[in-house]
Amino acid sequence: MKVNHKGIHIDGIDKKILRALMEDARTPILEIARTVGISGAAIHQRLKKLEKSGLLAGSKFIINPKILGYTTMAFVGVYLDKAVSNPEAVKQLQRVPEVIECHYTTGEWSIFIKILSKDNEHLMHLLNKEIQGIKGVSRTETFISLQQQINRQIKV
Repeated sequence: MKVNHKGIHIDGIDKKILRALMEDARTPILEIARTVGISGAAIHQRLKKLEKSGLLAGSKFIINPKILGYTTMAFVGVYLDKAVSNPEAVKQLQRVPEVIECHYTTGEWSIFIKILSKDNEHLMHLLNKEIQGIKGVSRTETFISLQQQINRQIKV
């Protein structure tokens, strides 16, 4: 891996390591080392450098929300009455556990959020009581996801 003013450059070995971990973050380092053809210590060193560069943002287990009963995913465009309401609205949205992503956007909405809810009734409650009740929110526009077709990271 090389770092320059234009970003980082990862070599073929780094790519093999990253691909293995992106496929399964629990893959043992020694298994990756055997596949790549370098020592486990070298894998550790490369991973430390990749973390230090900021390319790796951590690792985590992914919970299947459907197993917990969250079967409805929705995307909501949030209209704010004033742009100065953005920071306070985001602070209030952080208090709603079902809001799993929040983005400032260009275009029609001030904020675009992703929500997981148990069903349409739960979603309606979240919209009417939690989100539209936030000071500064003038209205919302909701899109319910019928089925997620693509879920991936950027290719290395």
